[in-house]
Amino acid sequence: MDNKSKQIGLIGLGVMGKPMAKNILKNGFSLTVFDIKPEPVQEVVALGAKSAATPAQLAAACDIIITMLPNSPHVESVVCGPDGILEGVRPGSVYIDMSSISPVVSKKLCAIVAEKGVEMLDAPVSGGEPKAIDGTMSIMVGGKEEVFESVKDVLYAMGSAVTLVGDIGSGNTCKLANQIMVALHLSAVAEAMVFAEKAGVDPEKVYQAIRGGLAGSTVLDAKMDRILDRNFKPGGPIWMHTKDLLNVRDAALAIDAPIPLTTQVLEAFKACKCDGHVNDDHCGVIQYWEKLANVTVKRR
Repeated sequence: MDNKSKQIGLIGLGVMGKPMAKNILKNGFSLTVFDIKPEPVQEVVALGAKSAATPAQLAAACDIIITMLPNSPHVESVVCGPDGILEGVRPGSVYIDMSSISPVVSKKLCAIVAEKGVEMLDAPVSGGEPKAIDGTMSIMVGGKEEVFESVKDVLYAMGSAVTLVGDIGSGNTCKLANQIMVALHLSAVAEAMVFAEKAGVDPEKVYQAIRGGLAGSTVLDAKMDRILDRNFKPGGPIWMHTKDLLNVRDAALAIDAPIPLTTQVLEAFKACKCDGHVNDDHCGVIQYWEKLANVTVKRR
């Protein structure tokens, strides 16, 4: 379906939301935006978007409403709070939450907006800021197939891999599964390289030796140079990944799913936060193992 004649609304112009807004405009859609900070709003308006004074005003003007916010409480507040989406939304609209939140909250919000005659998708993303900028994010979608099909062209304006995973909440379940695997893999890389360093073997040579075998991976290739160069400037910061693992914990508790490895890795992330590394890239979790071993993994 072509939604070029419809008005798209985007709430949340942060690290991910602002480039997503720019790509929506770049692909020829009409866009209205809202953020609590005026600077990103002004930047996107300068590119052709309209601005709204409140989420309610945005919802009243738009056919498709997107939120891209830090966590569950922020999304709930923007939807249900004063001057929130519910106060302005029109029956027949589609609400897409692209934040990474608890699937339990996604299901609750879907039931709430349904009372207003609004369909909802949860559609969290993966790829970080670089892929948000170039429009090649992976987007994991939960909701009704017919609703997904009706807005798919809007999602493809922001991502190159868009997959309907299942019913509402499935998108965030998929995202949390992704975050479990990334966190555990980063931790495995950290433990292995600290082990090599402690044994007196050059971690860079270990990396070159194993990257083409079964232990090789996208995570290893994406993060090993950054570790060796001590470049922990955030793509995906530790605070954000910690938030995702806390959502995993809450979702797992709700369905009685075992997450023993994730629980251990969560404690490593929390320890990094306590040590002042909260804004480091998530590969900076290696500093937890380095502190235990009293070594530093770096390029020789």
